[in-house]
Amino acid sequence: MMQVVTTRCRWGTGMIMLVWLLLSGAVQAQDAPPKRELRGVWIASVANIDWPSRSGLTADQQRNEYRRMLDRQQRTGINAVFVQVRPAADAFYRSGLEPWSKWLMGQQGKDPGYDPLPFLIDEAHKRGMEFHAWFNPYRASQDTLTRRLAATHAYRQHPEWFLRYGGKLLFNPGLPEVRQRITEVILDVVRRYDIDGVHFDDYFYPYPEAGQTLHDEAAFAQFNPDHLALADWRRQNVNLLIEGLSREIHATKRWVKFGISPFGVWMNRSAHPEGSDTRAGQPTYANLYADTRLWLQRGWIDYIVPQLYWSSNFRLAPYPVLVEWWSRNHFGRHLYIGQAPYRMLENTRGDTTWRNPRELMRQIRLNRSYPTEVGGSVFFSSKSLLANPLHVTDSLQQNAFRYPALVPIMPWLDAVPPRPAQQLVLIRTPPAVTLTWQPGPTAADGDDAWYFVVYRFAEGETPSPDDPRHILALVPRTAYAPTLIDTTALTGVEYAYYVTAVDRLHNESAPVHVVTRKGAIMVAQAPQPATVPALPIPPAPAPPTPKPATGTKVKTKTEAGTIKKKTKLKKRRKGFFGRLFGG
Repeated sequence: MMQVVTTRCRWGTGMIMLVWLLLSGAVQAQDAPPKRELRGVWIASVANIDWPSRSGLTADQQRNEYRRMLDRQQRTGINAVFVQVRPAADAFYRSGLEPWSKWLMGQQGKDPGYDPLPFLIDEAHKRGMEFHAWFNPYRASQDTLTRRLAATHAYRQHPEWFLRYGGKLLFNPGLPEVRQRITEVILDVVRRYDIDGVHFDDYFYPYPEAGQTLHDEAAFAQFNPDHLALADWRRQNVNLLIEGLSREIHATKRWVKFGISPFGVWMNRSAHPEGSDTRAGQPTYANLYADTRLWLQRGWIDYIVPQLYWSSNFRLAPYPVLVEWWSRNHFGRHLYIGQAPYRMLENTRGDTTWRNPRELMRQIRLNRSYPTEVGGSVFFSSKSLLANPLHVTDSLQQNAFRYPALVPIMPWLDAVPPRPAQQLVLIRTPPAVTLTWQPGPTAADGDDAWYFVVYRFAEGETPSPDDPRHILALVPRTAYAPTLIDTTALTGVEYAYYVTAVDRLHNESAPVHVVTRKGAIMVAQAPQPATVPALPIPPAPAPPTPKPATGTKVKTKTEAGTIKKKTKLKKRRKGFFGRLFGG
């Protein structure tokens, strides 16, 4: 039996974390990729853009399509999905308030035979991805043929709630009953499903169309006690929905994020002194009555994803100009950029820069030049990204997203890290190193670890928590004790492994660490403020019989078919990790 060696750090967890953080700032390489970066993708269900690929697929076909999609997005480096669950006052989940979407089975109201939403969420979480439920708040149909609407559609009970505009049926944002109904629909999902975020796109009041008038005069006359001008009244209606939803979402589940993805220009500077140096034709403030800048100022939303679907050289709305403007106008809330790989599939003469395969990567590099302001990207849409236009997806996978990234934290929602992992055990039996550990006790705010980050450093490398090139794996919490088998460890090379716990809002704990010793089982434990029941260790494949470590004397004799081994390890001088961390 091999000797068991226990390493106990001479310093407390706080001192370890202090050294960890100090070293990270001092030695991090200039060219290290970001450790924290949201890498999202929109999965549109309207008109079967992304998923399901067509209506009428069986439940198994729908599930298999979605799994394959997520597997491919995971290989690309995606860590968040924004899935459209309510495209037009309908549902991709079992709802008592709205009918099944027609883009599931080809007919609105037709039951697919299962509830897709728990499956969609679970498959994302299994792959370490956040799941944001994407709602369109006001769109009620893609046409005005009301005879095709299911009996449970809101129009059947309350036709007075709706407006016709641009060949579509829309909820009237000026009605208090409409705001109440939209809030009720969204909170129903927040309560019943394990989502990570509520997400809106750019559709508020409709995009203006030439020769058409939105007839909301009756609501304007009845529900305007402050006698506001029409444009201000419309903005107030949307503000009331956003403010009320924010309050209700966070009161229901404090970890559920609320975010908006608006059209990329708030206002042109020519029309408003706080606007961007652009000449966009449909700014959100003036044309869609969505004052996204105010929502950020008031803290009503947790993140914003402006749709910057223009190239760096587009004269009317240059990408660099808008990134710089949003970097100054997100008011401490998260800013992610809506990116447009679909533009690289278009044959357009209006913005020919998209024919350059380097354009999207150039945009991502620009985003990263604002490391404290721009927190990541969301790509429209999944289908376009999987098409690998001009090999841009290959570039993401092999370069920009080569190393894993944690989602940025939101301290206004949760700033308390989880408790460190404990009972970290390392077994080195070449060619693999196996790590197992136990989750720590529940943190002061009631949170448990959601997943774990395993870092690996070779001798001569300075341990740092900020360089994702040293992240070996992100390990989800399961019913078993977390386990990682490192098959890439080189024989004869000593390593230090650091394990941190991360909660649902991505706060990271202090590390617990262990150092390899040739031919030994290593055990390290973090300080334990409390005890928790140990989880069972999952069965692992039996490793090959290890070779004796250098300097080890082995005697073998046979007694009744049993082999006994006596192993003596030479006393060794403390190496690099031992001198630094007292191992």
